[in-house]
Order: sequence, then C-alpha cells, then structure tokens
Amino acid sequence: MRIRASRSVSLFTGATVSAVVLATVSGCDSQRAAAGGDTDVLTDRARQVAAAWDGSAAAAAWQAGYYPLGEAVQLPRGGLRSQADKQAYENQNFVLRGELPGAGPKDGQVTWAGDGSLTRPLVGANEAYRALVGTRIGGEPRLTVTGAELGEMTMATSRGPATVPAWLFTLDGYATPLKQAAAVPSKTPPAPIKAARDIPGYPLNRLVEIAADGRSVVVVALDGGCDEGPEVDVLETRGTVVLSATVKDHKSSGTCTKQARMQQVTVELARPVGGRVLLDARTGQPIPHKGTRGISSPPNRS
Repeated sequence: MRIRASRSVSLFTGATVSAVVLATVSGCDSQRAAAGGDTDVLTDRARQVAAAWDGSAAAAAWQAGYYPLGEAVQLPRGGLRSQADKQAYENQNFVLRGELPGAGPKDGQVTWAGDGSLTRPLVGANEAYRALVGTRIGGEPRLTVTGAELGEMTMATSRGPATVPAWLFTLDGYATPLKQAAAVPSKTPPAPIKAARDIPGYPLNRLVEIAADGRSVVVVALDGGCDEGPEVDVLETRGTVVLSATVKDHKSSGTCTKQARMQQVTVELARPVGGRVLLDARTGQPIPHKGTRGISSPPNRS
C-alpha cells in the first residue's frame, strides 16, 4: 500500500476563539514532553490508522451511509442582513410566532447524483426548531420564526453533494427560508483501531469545512497555554486522509493551566478528498463535522 505523507499546513494565527478544559493536560512539563516526542511516533500511528481503515468493514459502512460533512443549517438567500440578526443566530436566540407542522413523514430520501439514494428517518419540525434554539431562552436580539414546511436542501456528505429533506423555516422579515436538514445521519461505524493515549498532541476538535475543490480542509485543533500554536500533519492513502494534530513549540517559561485554546487550521492536500474518509490519528475515528457556529471566521488571506 502506497502512502503519501505531507506537512503542508496553513495556520490562521488570529482565529483563537475560546478555552476549554482538558483533563489530560497537567502542566508545562508534561506538554513539553509530549511535544518533544519523536515525530516518527505520529507518522507510525497515522500509518496504523490508515492500514486499519483501508478495505475495512468500517470503511465500507462509511461509504454506504449518510454522513453530513457540511452545514446542517443554511441561512436565507443572501445571508442574515444585520449584525443583530447574526448575533441572534450565533446565540441560538429564536422566538416562535406561529404554529409548526405536526407529525410529518417518518422517513425521507437522501439522494446523490449518479450514486443512488438512501432512506433515512426524519426529525419533526418541532425537534428541528428545538435544535435551532438550543437551551437559550429569551433575551435580545432574536430571530422570529413564523412557520415551517418540509422541503429540500443540498449539502456536502461523505459521498459527495446530496439532496436531503429539510425543514424550511420562515423568518420574519426574510423572503426566503432558513433551512435545516431533517434526515438523521447514519450511525458512525465502530473504528477498526483503538484510540491511542500515549502519542503527542490532542485529538482534533472538529471538521469545519472541505474546500469546494476538495484540495484542502479546515479543522479546529487545540493548543495549550504554553504552546506557540497547533500543527496538523496529513497522511493520504487511496481510501483515507489521516490528520495528526500536535503543538508547534513551547514557551520557555510561564505557568500552564488545564486549558486549551481552539484554533482553525487549514490543511492542504495532495489531491481532492473525494470519497475518502477523514480520520483523526489519535482517536482512529472519523473527524466529526460540527459546523462553524461559535467559531470565529479566519482572517482574509489575499
């Protein structure tokens, strides 16, 4: 099996957005020890993950299932018009002024152009609305939902662009609806390799997006309080793209805490992702797509 490894990484240094607690980090000494580990450890682990997945039952299940790799929510045509509306959306601050449809169809078709279709369970309008709202109640600013109907949207998936059933929510003041995918994703197959607990770095937090041409991916990586930023290595095979996240450098002094910062990293690929599965080397599992809500946009690079 021919494996191609690359270290072509573009880091958005200004995209630090929040802090999260990491119970596995216990101070600068342990972080330095991890970062100082031989890079061959990461390469060997990536090869093990790729070998375990290539040709496996898990890979076959992934290729046959419905796994969204794009945003489950699509804003009205032209986007949200005001900063207040954008803030309301980011804060999941919605209010319902109207009635939502009752029980709809239990199942719907996810369709790929030239690649068949798959029947998947559908969430109802009320459940989809609750996903939009989250746990926030009240406050300003807010977006007003006046109704909904079942329709369709196109989104990126592990098998390419797909037409999926979606709830089309009418927003007060907007001529076109906000769309939310209604099809329930397939269950992620069990990884054919166990997670590694003793290799440098942290698991990748999420997949943000795949470029339109498939030649790069944006992921969220973590670095600690004493680090100079994350690095992401990529190892490509015919069936997989394995990403290994670690930290670039460490500050020579200072006190570390059990916190890590989340940063967006763009990883360049030797060829388009296509139908290959994107994997995290540390966990051995597909990198979850969680969208961009709560993650600041990277600065423009012209």
